[in-house]
Amino acid sequence: MKRRDFLKLPIAAAALTAMARGAESLAKNQARLKRGFRVGSQQDRHDDALSIMGGRFDLKVSGQDTGGELCIFDTVRSTKGGPPLHRHQAQDEWFYVIRGEFLVQVGDDTIKLAPGDSAFAPRGIPHTFAMTGEGQGQMLVLFQPAGRMEEFFHQMGAWGKGVSAGQQLPKTVWEEHGMELLGPPLKY
Repeated sequence: MKRRDFLKLPIAAAALTAMARGAESLAKNQARLKRGFRVGSQQDRHDDALSIMGGRFDLKVSGQDTGGELCIFDTVRSTKGGPPLHRHQAQDEWFYVIRGEFLVQVGDDTIKLAPGDSAFAPRGIPHTFAMTGEGQGQMLVLFQPAGRMEEFFHQMGAWGKGVSAGQQLPKTVWEEHGMELLGPPLKY
């Protein structure tokens, strides 16, 4: 086989892979909304706000809106603390503080966040957060892709409003939604 022909093989394979991914993306995009929408302040996308983990979680953008590519929650928290240390197998997570003070742990790094600050937790990296300030805190939390995060929060809501910040749900609930429970909440 000539060297030129040998080099064409990986290029052709890469092109075919890109075409297949493009077709897959196009199929996903067909399930996307075809127009914009508004979700008001302190409102949930589907009028189904959840009171869990020491805060109110309002879904602002659903995975159903984006063909599963992302979902965004707005959480207003009145209790210090946050979830246990965990890892998402397939979702990146982004935190953006609107008000209050938070700590976010990503891997071995602990990051202090104030209003206007954000932190990114790549998929596969252990992470958690905690509200540490007095009064109310508010943070946007984005998951990309959406995965089963909306279902996870609804299942947490089904456990009742008594689920507090830092309280652990059974490990199987986390695993069923593509996450691995790794340890306790942040200490601050």
